[in-house]
Amino acid sequence: MANYAPFIGLRYSFSRKRNRFTAIISLVSMLGMVLGVASLITVLSVMNGFAGELRGRILSLVPHGYIAAPEGMTDWRSVGDAVLDSPGIEAYSPYISEKVILASGRSLRGAVLTAIDPEFESQVSRAPDAMIEGQLDALADGGFNVVLGASLARMLSLRVGDTVEVTVPRLTVTPLGVFPRTKRLTVVGLFEVGAQPDTFQAYIGLTAGQKLLGPRGAVEGLQLKTSDLVTAPQTIAALASQLPAEYELRDWSQTQGSLFRAVKMEKVMVSLLLLSVVAVAAFNIVSTLVMSVAEKRRDIAVLRTMGARAGGVMAIFVAHGLGLALVGITTGAVIGVLLASNISEITLFMENLIGVKLFDPSVYFISELPSVLMPGDVLMVTLASLALSLLATLYPAWRAARVAPAEVLRYE
Repeated sequence: MANYAPFIGLRYSFSRKRNRFTAIISLVSMLGMVLGVASLITVLSVMNGFAGELRGRILSLVPHGYIAAPEGMTDWRSVGDAVLDSPGIEAYSPYISEKVILASGRSLRGAVLTAIDPEFESQVSRAPDAMIEGQLDALADGGFNVVLGASLARMLSLRVGDTVEVTVPRLTVTPLGVFPRTKRLTVVGLFEVGAQPDTFQAYIGLTAGQKLLGPRGAVEGLQLKTSDLVTAPQTIAALASQLPAEYELRDWSQTQGSLFRAVKMEKVMVSLLLLSVVAVAAFNIVSTLVMSVAEKRRDIAVLRTMGARAGGVMAIFVAHGLGLALVGITTGAVIGVLLASNISEITLFMENLIGVKLFDPSVYFISELPSVLMPGDVLMVTLASLALSLLATLYPAWRAARVAPAEVLRYE
């Protein structure tokens, strides 16, 4: 009986001879732990899924890095070929980008018009694969054609073959005065990635873009693709030291980083909020153990007279509390893993059951809940729950260790 403390503690946790009210409080504590752990694992997995969807969809059109020349880049081919010799750089594409106003009938929308070479663009982004109507190669003929995001086209009531008027922030001087530069473009294609670029992005051919946006015969810079998206910031930073000072280099974490930092912060805040559910369940164990100590004062006194030390008594009630917590945490973790692994099927079942589409693709850009279960999240939730449970057992166990045997057994 050298290890009597865990043995007696677990007997107290699962004995059928407990006081009924104490047993109910214990059950509520375990159910709260199950709910908190399962919810936390499921929500973290869904947040991981949303972050992955967001990263994959937005970065399918956003290059890993940029080389910008404020004065324009005329020798962009030689610069691009030189950049390809740098480690980690796989492809480049010239671009000119400008914020414009698109008009169709009475509809006006702000947009980002990017002049590209379709042949090079296909090497740095997945824009050709995102086409739902027409082909990106239609921009290569040098005509004033445009490819629009599907949501942007819907807002302007445009379809392939229609024309749209674009106004750029450049001035044209004529004998009649100074006018903003405008041009009619023919819609030759639509793309859709299921993210925000669908609502503002438009593409034009490089030759037409140089005529419309300027500068003629030059580009604004180069878009870059690296061998690894995760290490792209380090690759672009290493490339910056090899290029002349007049070039400005940026990576996707600088152009899109605020969005992903916001998603990460949201995940942290949601985790803390849901962890409070686990904390409440853990500290319900305090009331369970306090009542258990009051109920077991006679047993404690007998153990002390038989030679049990205060530390042994304290270990009994720590084991008592952790026994309850472990059942709740284990059950919650199993349920959470099952929910996170099958959340899409569960969502589809609920939609079919109630006859309502929970996630309208036209509103949320997704048709089902994405979920990515990460073992690190499960381990973090489990350890945090155990730590809170251990903290919750310390005070009642300390009170049990201070029970005086003489006071309890005086009238026995």
